[in-house]
Amino acid sequence: MGFLTGKTVIITGAGRAVLSDGKCGSIGYGIATAYAKEGANIVITGRNVKKLEDAKEELERLYGIKVLIVQADVNAGADNEAVVGEVVKQTMDTFGRIDVLINNAQASASGVPLADHTTDQFNLAMYSGLYAAFYYMKACYPYLKESQGSVINFASGAGLFGNFGQCSYAAAKEGIRGLSRVAATEWARDNINVNVVCPLAWTAQLEQFKNAYPDAYEKNVHIPPIGHLGDSELEIGRVCVQLASPDFKYMTGETLTLEGGLGLRP
Repeated sequence: MGFLTGKTVIITGAGRAVLSDGKCGSIGYGIATAYAKEGANIVITGRNVKKLEDAKEELERLYGIKVLIVQADVNAGADNEAVVGEVVKQTMDTFGRIDVLINNAQASASGVPLADHTTDQFNLAMYSGLYAAFYYMKACYPYLKESQGSVINFASGAGLFGNFGQCSYAAAKEGIRGLSRVAATEWARDNINVNVVCPLAWTAQLEQFKNAYPDAYEKNVHIPPIGHLGDSELEIGRVCVQLASPDFKYMTGETLTLEGGLGLRP
């Protein structure tokens, strides 16, 4: 039994993706695995039902926990409050509580220079990332207040360093950082932890980016001093578990950043 037994976590974008070598290549699924090992009830969302079903089957079989899957896609053409509201409703109907919200989902047209970016491409990143975080945080707030829970949002070095070909992705991620800082200030009185993780992990998406845009990959992706790209479960996932620990209360109103495996800093 782990220390999160009986707790409930919502993880967006947590379908199971596979690297070319057959290993799991999804940050969301790596996080879900880390939480499953601590006994948490898990709610995973995404657009691809097959990837969600694969994740559910493996997590329940290996770790004996319960996983609720909900297909959900926040986009420019959807009634997004209704989409997110349904995820929250099903979570409460199934588990009766929300202790952790992890806004991991993000789509983008990476590799496309700013001058060539279309409005649709910009909207793809903003809605799937920034707007999704906004809607999920609003919808989960009453339940996180009750559980004195945690919000963990995902930003990126793309925004911190201005990566080539990632204008919409960087804009969405910087928006998420700003949103998180405000939430950390406003929700501290409710004992809700709000933190940001900026990961650099080897994922199926990054592998695809390298194959599709090798020049952009070489310009933007650099091995950090630790000597390797992060492992989705053992490094990124375990950081997210730590941030949800009842013993972990950082400085009120601050965010935490994990930059490329370099460690935690305020």
